Amino acid sequence: MESVELAAVRIASYARRTPVLRVLVDGKPLVLKLELLQRTGSFKFRGALNCLLAGGKPEWVVTASGGNHGMAVAAAASVLGVPATVYAPESIPDSKARRITEYGATLVRAGSTYAEAAKLAQEQPGTYVPAYDHPEVIAGQGTAAAEIVTDVPDVDTLVVAVGGGGLAAGTVLGGGGRPVVAVEPRNCRSLHDALAAGTPVDSAVDSVASDALGATRVGAYPFRILQAAGAMSVLVSDEEILAARDRLWEEFRLAVEPAAATPFAAWLAGSVPGDLPCLVICGANTDWTPA
Repeated sequence: MESVELAAVRIASYARRTPVLRVLVDGKPLVLKLELLQRTGSFKFRGALNCLLAGGKPEWVVTASGGNHGMAVAAAASVLGVPATVYAPESIPDSKARRITEYGATLVRAGSTYAEAAKLAQEQPGTYVPAYDHPEVIAGQGTAAAEIVTDVPDVDTLVVAVGGGGLAAGTVLGGGGRPVVAVEPRNCRSLHDALAAGTPVDSAVDSVASDALGATRVGAYPFRILQAAGAMSVLVSDEEILAARDRLWEEFRLAVEPAAATPFAAWLAGSVPGDLPCLVICGANTDWTPA
């Protein structure tokens, strides 16, 4: 928790304290943490900025991303006046590619997967900022959970989407001991497979949410935190994710990317315990059109 508290102090001048929304859905109470309103449109800004601030101002920043982390690093580097290069798989959505360059970074499309882009990025000169497998990135992401438990102390369960595991691990650190439910698409399940194997393993990536949750292997740091905490792993189908995304729009006018709807999909499926869960609605970086 100390690392999260330090991160909160570091990023306070730059990151937004995003609001929470108490709602009733199907007659049941629910809290939504509106992290889609964070700078760059996702929680990723917290971790990227904390990582850069904790390590001292670099001369050049390099990263790899399917989109959201790249935008966050680009924006964080811009805040600090540092040039940045973002390597992304060739499949990166045009909307995310456009925003990375609008934040001032150089975008390099390389490889067919995030893992391939990350391998190339780490071979380049400059300070590499991992998307999730780094203590300071994790601590930065944990500031969202710390805000939740301060603003809504009666929340009893925290629910997050999982790609590489940085947000989920940070939620464990910042959540004040509350249970964490980690939700993944059924065919994009690096954490679920790692928990089953007892160690991070390569996992298939095939989901409507894979541009944000498409890590082929959960990070080593996040895995250790999540395994030790006994985080609950839940899988949802792409159909459930899209239905949850559409319902967030229809009921609350929240236009989110598919990854951000995965926690709501799990809750709608009855897979989330607790009397007052909080779902982290983690991002909105898509050219999204309501059904």
